[in-house]
Amino acid sequence: MATVRMIDIAVNFTDGMFKGIYNGKQCHLPDIAAVLSRAWSAGVDRVIVTGGSLEESKEALAIAETDGRLFCTVGVHPTRCKEFEESGDPEKHFQALLTLAKEGIEKGKVVAIGECGLDYDRLHFCPAEIQKKYFEKQFELSYTTKLPMFLHMRAAAEDFCEIVERNKDRFSAGVVHSFTDSAEDRDKLLTFNNIYIGVNGCSMKTKDNLDVVKGIPVEKMMIETDSPYCEIKNTHAGISFVKSIWPSKKKEKYDQECIVKGRNEPCLVRQVLEVVAGCKGVCDIDQLSRTLYHNTCRVFFPHDLDSAADALLAGGHDSDEPTS
Repeated sequence: MATVRMIDIAVNFTDGMFKGIYNGKQCHLPDIAAVLSRAWSAGVDRVIVTGGSLEESKEALAIAETDGRLFCTVGVHPTRCKEFEESGDPEKHFQALLTLAKEGIEKGKVVAIGECGLDYDRLHFCPAEIQKKYFEKQFELSYTTKLPMFLHMRAAAEDFCEIVERNKDRFSAGVVHSFTDSAEDRDKLLTFNNIYIGVNGCSMKTKDNLDVVKGIPVEKMMIETDSPYCEIKNTHAGISFVKSIWPSKKKEKYDQECIVKGRNEPCLVRQVLEVVAGCKGVCDIDQLSRTLYHNTCRVFFPHDLDSAADALLAGGHDSDEPTS
């Protein structure tokens, strides 16, 4: 199947489902190796493991060290920002994140600060004021380490964009991943030259969602699964464009040669690519994948850029047809 190259920019390998645990019950053995084998066969050649807390970031780094094609982020998710204050010493907690990020940079594994941002859909986990305070604080991590930002924005576009605008000179670039907001919010993000938008199955549930995705220039887009969440379901509008299918079984009948039903995984980023191509009317999926791959390298793996292609993209291209 692997005729294209893809990078999945968001995989939650620290989630219990990849340890075989569902709702507190052990259903099968940990299977990241089998999951990755499917991903590599599908054309994925790099995966970014997301960190959403200090402890999770430590685990993400440990996982990233198990394979040369795995990388990770270090940061605190907006819904978990109370951990700064619950630690008893917010500055010490911040310094621990900074130390971890520097350690991961030295190992060639940490490629972004995050997942950080604002989530006003889940204020029951963390109040808006605390989210805003520690979102802004994490730009210091980016500024100090020179790493790009891996960002989260949910129902908070106005405050999010205000904070990004205030800190736009303190980070090189960033991606707002798992984008599910409106066309208006999309356009706000696109006013920032150094912000990209990441899409996954949750970005493709409805026709309105697909219209929003269609309006994201391919030069400002990245693709992801956000595994084990955000799969493209049969009820989603985007399913009509999906061509690649893998055999699947329920977790109770686990087979390492099959996808677990209801658990997303990195190989399925191929389906995200297919939906992007379908809703944009792009026939050359190889060309599209090259552009998206290039975007991702430009932000997270700049040493791997093809300089000529980068110059072409930097020159601007406003049509929906991809460039490389």
